[in-house]
Parts: sequence; C-alpha cells; structure tokens
Amino acid sequence: MPDPFLSSSSVVALRGGPLIHPVRNPGMPFDASWLDGLRVNQSAVERRTATLAARRTVKKDAQAAWLLKAVTCIDLTTLSGDDTEGRVRRLCAKARQPVRADLLEALGMAPQRITTGAVCVYHRFVAAAVDALKGSGIPVAAVSTGFPAGLTPHPLKLKEIEASVADGAAEIDIVVTREYVLTGNWQALYDEVREFRAACGPAHLKAILATGDIRTLSNIARASMVCMMAGADFIKTSTGKEGVNATLDVSLAMVRMIREYHERTGVPVGFKPAGGVSNAKSVLSYQMLMKEELGRAWLEPELFRIGASSLLADIERQLEHHVSGRYSAFNRHPVA
Repeated sequence: MPDPFLSSSSVVALRGGPLIHPVRNPGMPFDASWLDGLRVNQSAVERRTATLAARRTVKKDAQAAWLLKAVTCIDLTTLSGDDTEGRVRRLCAKARQPVRADLLEALGMAPQRITTGAVCVYHRFVAAAVDALKGSGIPVAAVSTGFPAGLTPHPLKLKEIEASVADGAAEIDIVVTREYVLTGNWQALYDEVREFRAACGPAHLKAILATGDIRTLSNIARASMVCMMAGADFIKTSTGKEGVNATLDVSLAMVRMIREYHERTGVPVGFKPAGGVSNAKSVLSYQMLMKEELGRAWLEPELFRIGASSLLADIERQLEHHVSGRYSAFNRHPVA
C-alpha cells in the first residue's frame, strides 16, 4: 500500500518552497480593496464541484491510503448537551487509536503511529481532554465565543477563549458574529476576529463562518478573506448546528480565497469543513478538492481538518471491507 504520510520532520512543499509546521498566520491590516468586486459565480461553482465525485475516484489500496490520511485530519468531536467527562475520555482513547490494530496490521501500516488530528470539545471538558491525551501529541480544540450562536457579550467571549487556553487548549474554534457579514460591516468583523486572535495567544484560531447562516457564496468569500486578514489560522465552514453545514460548493469558495490569500501574502491558511461530512465517500471528495485546488500540502492535518464524529466509524468500516471483503455493523466501530 502506498504510504500516505510525509516524513517525520513535517516539512511540506508549498509553491514557494519548504515550510516547517506548525504555521501561524500573523494577519495583516484590514484592506477593504481586497473585497472590491469580489463575486462568486454559483453556476460555475456547481459545475466545478460536480466533477469531484463524477470524475475523480480512487480504488482499492489507493482508497485505503487516502482514508487513512483522512483519519489523521479528523477533529474528533463531541458537542452534545449530554456530554460527560466519561464520554470525553472515551473519545480521547479513540483518538489515540482510531483504527483497530488488526486492520492496521492487515494493511501493512502497523509501524505507523496513526492518531486523529485533534479532539474538539466544549470548554467545560478541555482540562479532562488534555489529561486524557497527555503524552499523545494530539491537541485539544475548544469551541468558544458563545458557540454555536456567537451572541454572548464580546468581553465574555474573550474571557472564554483565555480560560480554554489556560486549561490547555491548543486550538480555539471561534464563531463570528453573523450580523457583521449579513450587513457588510467588514471592519467590525475584522476587529472582532483580530481581538479573538490576540486572546488566543499561542493557540491556533479557527474561524467558523456558519456558512448556512450567511447565505450567499459571495458573503462566504468576503468573510473568509476578512478572517484571514485578521489572523485566522484556519477558516471553518460551520458549527454543525446550522440547518445547512459543510457543502462542496461553499468549500470551493473558501479554498479559492485561501489560495488567493496565500498568493498575495505567502501565508498558508488551513481549511476545516464541519457538519455533514459523515461517510468515507464524502470525505474523499473533500480531499480531492484540497489536492486539486491547493496542492499536496493541504492534505496534512497542519492545513486540513474535518470536524466529525460519525465519519471515523464509516472509514473504519470501509477499511475492514477492504481487508476482509465484508461490511460490518456500525456498532462494531464505536467512537465513544
């Protein structure tokens, strides 16, 4: 089977040469001229994304390799009202060994250390997750700033970020104020995200746009660019709580903005689809999108994450089918 991993030095080739991770986006002063004339042709987007599933496929060993790579990019997530510390600790155990040892052995991947990209939880469980993942190198991501609606007072949002960082969160998933996008108040959006970025300190910031709420692809493109100007290390589609979450169409609009920002500044920014990426077939389409639009480096967890919970179980089922020729029930692949 092809080895889907880069060397342990985590040096990846971007268009401008080698880059050593982890990457931070320092941001830049707000420049409204970057938004002038920024429009997205929805019909063209739909034609482009339709080709991903229809014309781009991988099979057999290659598919297994791509799915193993996808596992390493999952932000394994639990964001339910009935979360408990026990559930979070079980999730962390799964993050440490997301694929059964016998499957890795059969795939010839037993020597590789495969983990998920991160574990994502509410602030309440950050300390427990950090403790459960001690020594694993797996970061804890905390959703913050009044997730999922983002309508708590701004000072409280900053304090929530600071509290999660103090408890050990290495990544903070913030939600933007949708009103700023819907009313075109781009300066306010920039200022908000800039302050979130400062509150994060050493922690990486993922800006959640809630694409299902801000409606148009043009809004999504402009909001993506403003968040990157403000210093977002990742831009993320959704909270997973909206009526419509990640889609290939909104993802294309966002990754094209990532490409433009990188071409203008030389700074690579990560991308995270979240909500609705629940099976192996769909995640392959997102991987193809990243590879074709941004390049090989954006298949690594430093620049690509998938917010998911049930996805891991389906990937493990597909890997078992590849090994044995038989599908197993979902309950044989529990996440937590």
